[in-house]
Amino acid sequence: MTGTMLRRLRTRQVWLEISLLLVLLLGGCAARGTGPQASSSKLDGAKYVPTLFFHGYGSSANAEMPMIRAAQRAGVTQTVVHATVAKDGHVSWRGRFKAGDEHPIVAVQFTANREGDYQVTAGWAKNVITGLQQTYHITRFNMVGHSMGNMAMVFYLLKNARNTHLPQLQRQVDIAGHFNGILGINDRPNRMTLTAAGKPTKLDRDYQQLLALRQRYPRQARVLNIYGDLNNGTHSDGSATRRRNRCATWWLDGHGRIRNDASWGQTPSTASCTTTRRSTAC
Repeated sequence: MTGTMLRRLRTRQVWLEISLLLVLLLGGCAARGTGPQASSSKLDGAKYVPTLFFHGYGSSANAEMPMIRAAQRAGVTQTVVHATVAKDGHVSWRGRFKAGDEHPIVAVQFTANREGDYQVTAGWAKNVITGLQQTYHITRFNMVGHSMGNMAMVFYLLKNARNTHLPQLQRQVDIAGHFNGILGINDRPNRMTLTAAGKPTKLDRDYQQLLALRQRYPRQARVLNIYGDLNNGTHSDGSATRRRNRCATWWLDGHGRIRNDASWGQTPSTASCTTTRRSTAC
C-alpha cells in the first residue's frame, strides 16, 4: 500500500471516528435577513434542539457534510437546513424544520469565509441563531465548529451566554480549535506549556478576551474538544498545537479543575479523549 493510500485511509478513519463521537454526543439530546421557512404544520419550538455546524477559515459548509451525513445515517435527523450568511450579516435560508424531526441540523456558510475579525463572525452566528428563534421559537441549541468556526462560536458565547432572552446552548463540539494562537502566525511548535491546573503559560490577545468565559460559560453545557497530532515532533495538527487546543479546558471549567470520567482510544491522527464535567480533553 502506498503512503498516499495509507494517509487517505487514516484520514477517512479519523473522520468516521469524529462522526461517531458527534452522533453519540448530539444524538443523546432528545438575525438580520428573513427567517427560515417553517413547515406548514405548527411546530412546538421548545421540543426542537437544532445543531449548528460552523466551517473553518477559507472553507465552506461542504466540509462539514461528511459529519452531517453520518448523523443522518445514524438516525439522529433527516432534516438539514442551510443558512448562508452574507458579508453584511444577511442570512439566506434553504430548507425547513419538519414536524416530528426534533434534532435538525443547520449547515452554516459564511460567504466571506476568510473574515478574521471574530467579533464579526460571532455576530453572523448570532444572526443565524436569532433567525431560528424568530421562526421556530427554539429555546435550546447545539454547536459544532471546525477551526475558525470554533472562534465564531466562543466569541458568540463571550457576548451572549448570559442573555436569557436567547436560546441556551446545550452541547458544543470543538474540532481543531486554535483558541490561543496559530502556528506560523503568532505561535511556533513547543513554545507554550500548561501549568498543573491547565492554565497556559502564554496568552495571545484573543485568548485573553476569552478568559471571561470562565465566569460566563453556560453551566448546563457539555463540550467535546477534539484535536489532532501529526506525530512529527510539533505536537500539532499543522495549524494549532495540542496544548493550544487544550487551552479551552481552562476557561470551560469554572474552577480550573478537570475531572476525568471516561475515555476513547488513540487513533493515528487524534489523541485519546477524556470526558470531564463540562468538557472533553483529547
